[in-house]
Amino acid sequence: MVFRLILAVMSEQLLYKIGLTLIPGVGDIGGKKLVAYCGGPEAVFREKRRQLEKIPGIGPQTIDNIVKQNVLSRAEEEIAFIEKRNIRPLFYLDKDYPKRLQHCADSPMLVYYKGSANLNQQRIIGIVGTRNASDYGKHFCERIVEELIPDQVIIVSGLAYGIDSCAHRASLKYGIPTVGVLAHGLDRIYPYSNKGMSEKMIENGGLLTEFMSQTNPDRENFPRRNRIVAGMIDALIVVESAKRGGALITAEIANSYSRDVFAVPGRIGDTYSEGCNYLIRINKAALLESAANIRYLMGWNQQSSSVSAQTKLFKEFTEDEQKIMDIFGQEKECGIDEIMLRSEFPASKLAGVLLTLEFDGIIVALPGKKYKIV
Repeated sequence: MVFRLILAVMSEQLLYKIGLTLIPGVGDIGGKKLVAYCGGPEAVFREKRRQLEKIPGIGPQTIDNIVKQNVLSRAEEEIAFIEKRNIRPLFYLDKDYPKRLQHCADSPMLVYYKGSANLNQQRIIGIVGTRNASDYGKHFCERIVEELIPDQVIIVSGLAYGIDSCAHRASLKYGIPTVGVLAHGLDRIYPYSNKGMSEKMIENGGLLTEFMSQTNPDRENFPRRNRIVAGMIDALIVVESAKRGGALITAEIANSYSRDVFAVPGRIGDTYSEGCNYLIRINKAALLESAANIRYLMGWNQQSSSVSAQTKLFKEFTEDEQKIMDIFGQEKECGIDEIMLRSEFPASKLAGVLLTLEFDGIIVALPGKKYKIV
């Protein structure tokens, strides 16, 4: 009886979470603002008009749409669909929501996930490129995926023709979990030729989208898909790309999110090398020759030996301090955003723990909002 009651409550909460994404004129940033002011998705729908009018940036038409609550019947349909297909809805405040994506201001309020991979795994790499991949591009893509086997990564891409499909296929071949981010709902696969591969990905990886069922892969959905790819990774690899295209858009977004970007250089004059060569030339991507370049720039070669035995011997850490030190155990230097992401501490709490460690001579602050083990 208690279990059924819990399920009923969760289903009702989900109804309002999905409903919030459907309100015309709200959007992801506006929806998060509404949740912050009202106290939760359900509270948004329960709020009185006069209170909604006090929220900055929420206009009369949007308030009308909230008050009417016409979206909830469509949300009920979606709940029936995801329950039938064993799809997991992940709200941006949920524990299992991709933490890297959570820190992006324009991240989707809700994503739908079907798969087995941990979307908060320690190392996540994105691989994107042209749909018109050359033999050289496909060969390099497979080689770089194979070289990443020891690094225990998840490979993320967009399940498109060309380099995306090559990255997913190579990941399955070498037993690396791979997640495809879709520009449509989970009731279909586009391109359809990837349907068989997508089913294998669910077993070792998964499929992720912000779009509800019955959503077609329309042109305007792909840039939105690209921002999810860029947001949920640590670094992006661009294998081949023209001067204009989805891969370059993804690289630009990744740069705006302060993600590391790597590009594979190509022959001068080749159409699908122009994008990569351009990114390298303007210093928006590091030149990529092998996985060793990624390990070096990402600091993956620096293991827990960076924390000296003397430090561990003479300093007894609190539980919070130890959590921070464990993060430094994997990288000699860490940016404040990375520490906050991995520790999941609120900013005020994190500042206090870091200050204590700094006073104790354990870490030192560096330029660029970074810290380093002394």
